[in-house]
Amino acid sequence: MSIPENLSYTKEHEWVRVEDGVATVGVTAFAAESLGDVVFVQLPEAGAAVTAGESCGEIESTKSVSELYSPVTGEVTEVNDAVVDGPELVNADPYDQGWLFRVRTDALPELLDAAAYAALTQED
Repeated sequence: MSIPENLSYTKEHEWVRVEDGVATVGVTAFAAESLGDVVFVQLPEAGAAVTAGESCGEIESTKSVSELYSPVTGEVTEVNDAVVDGPELVNADPYDQGWLFRVRTDALPELLDAAAYAALTQED
């Protein structure tokens, strides 16, 4: 399983890409594979405030329901309606079309780089 080098990661298996103060958030391929077939995604609404490390939604699969944690603090600027309408995108393309939401943020918490995330997933 390939772990993109240009992203940052959390221990809860979310990825983050920051461009111009806006963080795009998704779940990693490791998380998507562990979840199984994703059938429902509940995301925070645009305009909602999210806090790093706190629950902001849910991902439901054929196996279980998992909390979705925000890796950053800020205001949600956009949600990926394509994932809400077609949750299978989380499994099919977690790093591109399967992104979940975007947050305007002033600061990033300490996140893992690709090598550290790869080491973490080897332990799981």
